[in-house]
Amino acid sequence: MSKSTTISFEFFPPKSAAAESAMWEAVPELAALNPKFMTVTYGAGGSTKGQTLQIAEKMAAEQPMPIASHLTFLTTERETLREYLEELWDRNVKHIVALRGDLPKDKSFDDFKGDEFYKTTPEFIADIVSRHPFEISVGAYPEKHPDAATLTDDIQTLKDKLDAGGTRGITQFFFDNEVYYRFMDQCAAAGISKPIVPGLVPIHDFNGLKRFAANCQANIPDWVGAKFEGLDNNPDEAYKIAVDLLVEQSLDLTKNGVDHIHYYTLNKAGITREACKALSA
Repeated sequence: MSKSTTISFEFFPPKSAAAESAMWEAVPELAALNPKFMTVTYGAGGSTKGQTLQIAEKMAAEQPMPIASHLTFLTTERETLREYLEELWDRNVKHIVALRGDLPKDKSFDDFKGDEFYKTTPEFIADIVSRHPFEISVGAYPEKHPDAATLTDDIQTLKDKLDAGGTRGITQFFFDNEVYYRFMDQCAAAGISKPIVPGLVPIHDFNGLKRFAANCQANIPDWVGAKFEGLDNNPDEAYKIAVDLLVEQSLDLTKNGVDHIHYYTLNKAGITREACKALSA
């Protein structure tokens, strides 16, 4: 990588033996690109708790860069999360991506209002850093979190999370860099001075990405969709377009002063690797 641009990668716990094998092939290939850190996601309601811990611990043992575990609090009691934090610290996982987490479909927020639960993400973050000097990354949403009333309210929540002990924000993925640039201006106006890292996603499966983006209310511009029209049976051309898109987006960010990019790898190396190679060219 160039001296002026650093990178980081996200992985998620695989759901099958074949997917696990593919992930462990991608990890060392991307680790060889010298990322600043790598993260492992944590399933809704702690559904991948044990698997996340195992993957993060193995990465921490095998790779030289810091490893981060995502951690959500909404549906899990404080004491359970505190025990998990101790396990992470003891296993040399000292970076947390602290998130609220999604509400289960059969539950309401009222189900988690008891004193045994954290009430807000800033409260959760403050407790984490009071226990150990974890590095803390938090979620940032250039197009607004789906549950926030307004983008202004959401930016205030981001500021509260960073003020509580967050090290940086990492954004939801986006495809129009102007959205990120406007968001950065709004964050600065709100008094946020800590880094807000852009999160980018490679398009391995456009139809799958559309479904995922709809769930998290992330916009896919029409011009992006147009590039993949008629390519359902032409994976080679779709791959080439996906590489070009990620390379162009990455380079534009660095040209506009961004010095760190976080890639949601989807447990695959190819497209992300090509973007990182372009950054170091």
